Amino acid sequence: MRTFAVIVAAGLLAGAAPRAQAPTFRTGVDLVSFSVTVVDKRGNLVKDLTEPDFAVYEDGTKQALKYFVAGETQTVTLPLHLGVLLDISGSMEEDMTLSRTAAIKFLKTLDDAQDMTLVDFDTEVRLARYTHADFPSLVERIRSRKAEGYTALYDALAVCLDGASSQDGRKILVLYTDGGDNDSRISFSDVMTLLRASDVTVYSVGFIRHAGDATGGLRHNLQELADVNGGQAYFPFSIKSLEGVFEKIRDEIRAQYALGYVSTNTRQDGTWRKVEIKVLRPGASDIKIRTRKGYFAPVKKTLR
Repeated sequence: MRTFAVIVAAGLLAGAAPRAQAPTFRTGVDLVSFSVTVVDKRGNLVKDLTEPDFAVYEDGTKQALKYFVAGETQTVTLPLHLGVLLDISGSMEEDMTLSRTAAIKFLKTLDDAQDMTLVDFDTEVRLARYTHADFPSLVERIRSRKAEGYTALYDALAVCLDGASSQDGRKILVLYTDGGDNDSRISFSDVMTLLRASDVTVYSVGFIRHAGDATGGLRHNLQELADVNGGQAYFPFSIKSLEGVFEKIRDEIRAQYALGYVSTNTRQDGTWRKVEIKVLRPGASDIKIRTRKGYFAPVKKTLR
């Protein structure tokens, strides 16, 4: 039987969950939080906004912010949880060295993360969480991975998102893959729904140079996975081009704004709530905001 293997490093408990059932998300959290990236018309990060510059609307109704944290000050006030999703399936064989190197180099650039989660996948999905004290073990785990097996990309994303649902703070997931999937129990549509239900920002790093006629479709899927919650997709072809990708992702993470509010809609009905975040500063028409588009309301718990 194929399994999801779950390993928690740094003295935490290790366990395993069967792959037969897709993970589900917890509900009932009152505070709604958003990580927001703001860029100008040239794509440059806008880093000097303050709380009065933002307005948040849920289903057209303005909401009052309960917290606001700008830029690099988030490191002090909000924990950063960093995840890496590493495709080690057989289709990655030609890019495995590049992918492993990319994952290790990126993890080294963000030493302010509270913890680092590695999810590597082929036919099976394996999750391990590390602290900085265990960074050498994390590097060794990545370096030891070899490309083999089928690709359960969507299942791996579901496992990662489920693990992140219990974490407080900012959650960043960087996905290294060629974008294909031929062995998941859930569909692309399913994983997009799970992403919409989460507050994880995804950055896709796609190794699609050997994809041939499938390149367009794979590129589109990886872009969608990143776009849904305000991330970005990148398609590097060399270690040199990866250096620029690391810098862009790192700079975005450090320039994000964190906004949170308690909804005026108190119904616990599980429905989708559309959220629009606006910048009120003069000249804001040239500004683009990247963030998630809404969230699913909590569901009222029933006693049995």
